[in-house]
Amino acid sequence: MVSDLMPDGDSPDARIEADHVQPFLLESSDIRGRLLRLEQVSSEILRRHDYPEPVARLLAEMLALCGGLAAMLKYEGVFTLQASGDGAVRLMVVDVTAEGAMRGYASFDKEKLEQVVAELGSEPTVPALFGKGSLAFTVDQGVHSERYQGIVVLDGDTLADCLQHYFMQSEQLQSGIVLAADRRGGAWVSAALVLQRLPEEHIHNIDDADDWRRAMVLQASVRPEELLDDRLPLNDLLYRLFHEEGVRVFEPRPLSEACRCSGERLETVLAAMPRPEIEDLKVNGAVEVTCEFCTRVYRFDEDDLERIYAP
Repeated sequence: MVSDLMPDGDSPDARIEADHVQPFLLESSDIRGRLLRLEQVSSEILRRHDYPEPVARLLAEMLALCGGLAAMLKYEGVFTLQASGDGAVRLMVVDVTAEGAMRGYASFDKEKLEQVVAELGSEPTVPALFGKGSLAFTVDQGVHSERYQGIVVLDGDTLADCLQHYFMQSEQLQSGIVLAADRRGGAWVSAALVLQRLPEEHIHNIDDADDWRRAMVLQASVRPEELLDDRLPLNDLLYRLFHEEGVRVFEPRPLSEACRCSGERLETVLAAMPRPEIEDLKVNGAVEVTCEFCTRVYRFDEDDLERIYAP
């Protein structure tokens, strides 16, 4: 489905709501973009973990960022966004399958985090949270395809700053990224607006640089409350921002919360470990494994272990 937005976003089937990625094109400049708002996805993922406010907010932003970046790519498999460092937040991971199934989790040091918040407030910068670290994104299309990975140092104040720097330096691809996240009635909502300009070799119009600067100004004008407002359909927001540029929207892509953990996968992991090491992990006669993403607990008793290690 391809539609040109009309006033108030009233194109056929254009009123796309949350938990979808809306691809679009600014027709006056061939700048492509993605807009998404996560409500059920971010809420379901975050409700399973008792994260402190700064960690929860950043993970909600990373969920929106991951969904927006993945929608810019054509891939089969899993797109992963991972930040790691030596600071209060040690690891934050979000991934999304080609079918739109998302999951995410964070690992942090409670005492270090409390110290950072005491010194810098409830919304510290990314380097303040992670310390010295990096942000990596990976496209894994399975054992029969080449794995692609890009890595950037966490030297921007926000996740958006870090990614924009990477795209400009490593891919020569100018990008504009705006993220927002907030708690609404105990649930988290997050959103992303991503614009990308074609590489220089694909640009033929002398006005393209001016078009890009104008698009950046328009993107920067969006307010967090607009991005997160569930009363404002995504395509109404696109029309509000870019109607003078001409906005063409394409088939939206649904996103959902879904973990890919399974007992069968964990059995494979256990089978690869020496049996004596497994015995040391037993508690009350069984091995319990908790999925970091969804917090589901898998229990393997002695009968299970005998079956797993059977010759």
